[in-house]
Amino acid sequence: MSAGPAPPVSGEITIRVRYAETDRMGLLHHANYLVYFEQGRTELLRAWGLSYRDLEDQGYLLVLTKCEVRYRRPARYDDLLTLRTTVVKTTAVRIDHRYELFCDGVLLTEGTSTLACVDREGRLQALPEFLREP
Repeated sequence: MSAGPAPPVSGEITIRVRYAETDRMGLLHHANYLVYFEQGRTELLRAWGLSYRDLEDQGYLLVLTKCEVRYRRPARYDDLLTLRTTVVKTTAVRIDHRYELFCDGVLLTEGTSTLACVDREGRLQALPEFLREP
């Protein structure tokens, strides 16, 4: 990727909670928060002008090595949520993200994740230069 303007380190998306994502109580099932976090990472990368597919086609695979979630308040069926995804830190082989999920300005959930860059054989490899901190 050619040098250009610095990519954003944070981005926001909106997500509507679908009925199929809820449990019998009408609450967003806990596992779906991780799906939303992945969606946030994917859209942040897209804002940089790339997709995960582009990275994979270049031989860079990003695997989840750690994820933490703190549930403060539940999300419910049909809520319109705002997910803020932020790149907190990058190293030669790792990207750390932070997530904040809001409904009507109220913080519902916080999370963090670590992704490692590996090759097709699963060996650690350096992140592409454009994903590292300047």
